[in-house]
Amino acid sequence: MIPRYARPEMTAIWSPDTKYRIWFEIEAYAADRMAELGVIPKEAAATIWEKGRNAKFSAERIDEIEREVKHDVIAFLTHLSELVGPEARFVHQGMTSSDVLDTCLSVQMTRACDILLKDMDRVLAALKARALEHKNTVCVGRSHGIHAEPTTFGVKLAGFYAEFERGKRRLEVAREEIAVCAISGAVGTFANVDPSVETYVADKMGLEIEPVSTQVIPRDRHAAYFAALGIIASSIERLATEIRHLQRSEVLEVEEYFSKGQKGSSAMPHKRNPILTENLTGLARLVRMCVVPAMENVALWHERDISHSSVERGIGPDATIHLDFALNRLAGVMEKLLVYPERMQENLDQLGGLVFSQRVLLALTQAGVSREDSYSWVQRNAMPAWRGESPFLDNLKADKDVASKLKPSEIEALFDVSYHTKNVDVIFDRVFKD
Repeated sequence: MIPRYARPEMTAIWSPDTKYRIWFEIEAYAADRMAELGVIPKEAAATIWEKGRNAKFSAERIDEIEREVKHDVIAFLTHLSELVGPEARFVHQGMTSSDVLDTCLSVQMTRACDILLKDMDRVLAALKARALEHKNTVCVGRSHGIHAEPTTFGVKLAGFYAEFERGKRRLEVAREEIAVCAISGAVGTFANVDPSVETYVADKMGLEIEPVSTQVIPRDRHAAYFAALGIIASSIERLATEIRHLQRSEVLEVEEYFSKGQKGSSAMPHKRNPILTENLTGLARLVRMCVVPAMENVALWHERDISHSSVERGIGPDATIHLDFALNRLAGVMEKLLVYPERMQENLDQLGGLVFSQRVLLALTQAGVSREDSYSWVQRNAMPAWRGESPFLDNLKADKDVASKLKPSEIEALFDVSYHTKNVDVIFDRVFKD
C-alpha cells in the first residue's frame, strides 16, 4: 500500500495501533465475562482493563518479541503482561490465536465497510444529480462503439446509478456476513472457554456470533466480501471507461474538469488528458486482483491452517484502501464533470440521420412490406449516406420502392428524435423511486 492512493480514515483501520487496540479489547471483554463466570478473579479482570485501557502498545516491542518467539499473538500477550503485570496470566484463558485474529479482522473489515458505504452514498448522490441535470440532454447511443440510436446522457447516468445502487446492496450484505465473532478455543469446541464468552465479546464488539467456527471463521464469508468489492471496482471501471471514450478528441462529449494551472503533458502543452478516469481503471484492477486469492482462501485444511493469513494481511488493507480512494475520486470526477450538449448534438447528426434507420424499417413493415425487403430497402439507402455520398433522407425519398409505401412527409416524421426519448420518464421513475 502506498500513500498516494490512501485516505487517512481508512488507512487508520489497518494500522498496528488499531489492530493491537482491538486485540486488547477482545481479550479484556473475554476476561470480563470469565470473571463473571468465576473462571478468573474479578480483580484480575478489573486490573487488565485499568492498566490496558490507556496503555500505549508498542509495535516495535511486539515485533522484537516476535522475532524471538515467532508468533504474533504470543508476542502481543507477552507485551501486554509487561504492561499489566502478574494479573496478565489470566488473559487468553482457554482461547486460541484465531479467536483474537479472526474477530479482530471481522471488526476491521466491518469498519472498512462502513466507510465504503458512505463512499457509495457520495457516488450515488453525484450520479443522481448529474442524471437529473441531463435527463433530456440528447446524445447518440453506441453499440460496438458505432452510432446506434438516440438516447440521453441522463439515461446513461441513470443506468450507472442503478448499477452502483446494486453494488451498495451487495456491500450491505457483505457487511452483515463478515460482522461475526469467534471465541471458541482450539478446534472450535468451546472445551476450554464457555460459549457465553463468545456471545459477550460479540455484543461488546458490535458483532454476531459465528455458529460453527472450527477454530477459524469460515472464509466463504471473506470471499463474499472481497467479491462484492471486486464487482464495485468493475462498475467503477465501466463508468471510467465510458468517460474516457467520451473525452476522446474526436468525440469530446464530456471532459474531466481541468483546473487552472493543471498541465496535461510534459511534452505537448495542448493536452487535456483523462488522467483521473485512467487512474480509476488501474485502481479497479488492483481491487479485483484480491478476489481470486480470497476465493482460494476458502479451502483450508480441516479445522484450521494459516495459508489464508499472509493473503489477508495484504488484501484486507489493499482492497479496502484502494476502493475507498477510488470511490471518492470517482465521486469528484462526476461532481465536476464537464458536459457538452452541443457536441453531443453534432455527433448525433454526424451520420445524417442514419440513427433513424430502424424507424424507417418498422414503418415499412407496418405498411405491408416484408421484414426482409424492408431491411434491404433501408440498407441500400443507408450505405451511400454511411460513405458520405448522399443524405439518408434524400435517398429514401428518391427510392421508388420506399416512396410507393411512404409519403415524403411520413418519411420526414420518422426522423423525429423525440420519438426515442418519449419513455425517459418511465426509466427515471424506475431508477429514482423516491
